[in-house]
Amino acid sequence: MKRVKEVDTSCPHGIYVYDRDTDTWVLVRTEGDPFKPDKDGIYVIYFDNTKCPACRRYDPIWFSYVRKYSAKDPKLNFVIVLCEWFARNCKSEAASKTFREYDVHASPTTIFLYVKNGKSVYNEKYEGVLYEFELSMITEGFVERAEKSLRGEKVQPPIKATASSTLQQLITELLKMIIEKEAKEQSKESGKSESR
Repeated sequence: MKRVKEVDTSCPHGIYVYDRDTDTWVLVRTEGDPFKPDKDGIYVIYFDNTKCPACRRYDPIWFSYVRKYSAKDPKLNFVIVLCEWFARNCKSEAASKTFREYDVHASPTTIFLYVKNGKSVYNEKYEGVLYEFELSMITEGFVERAEKSLRGEKVQPPIKATASSTLQQLITELLKMIIEKEAKEQSKESGKSESR
């Protein structure tokens, strides 16, 4: 079993699982079936393409998040599925099949799975770069959303499915706040000049 400190573009294609005890990533499979967890818990899977510039921006966020949350919650399991370019260009049969199994067509893609009684019963799929605050928001209420879904209740993920839309929303809100602040300041200034 190959172990690496961090999975990067020089690593063999395949499926890597984080070992919190040694703070390393273990290449657990390159051939065979797709990754399907059968032990209960939460699985956070990062679908990474070596030729993806956005994935390279996501890497430092992802590895920081994994280290922080692996220390917080032992029920969290972290997985990286690495190919060169999705299932089409992959030197790992297992990784290629995993991209297909989870219908991944954008990179990076992060999927949260809730496994209960040995079966995946709930998932959330996020495409694009997620920032650490977004990963935290998703992680913090994930079990509650999964349990709510299992009871047949409607579930609303904390952020939209694509990180780019979340970032756009954030930028839009910030711009609105700036414009409103400037309008108030201009209103105050014009009120002062009228009173003179």
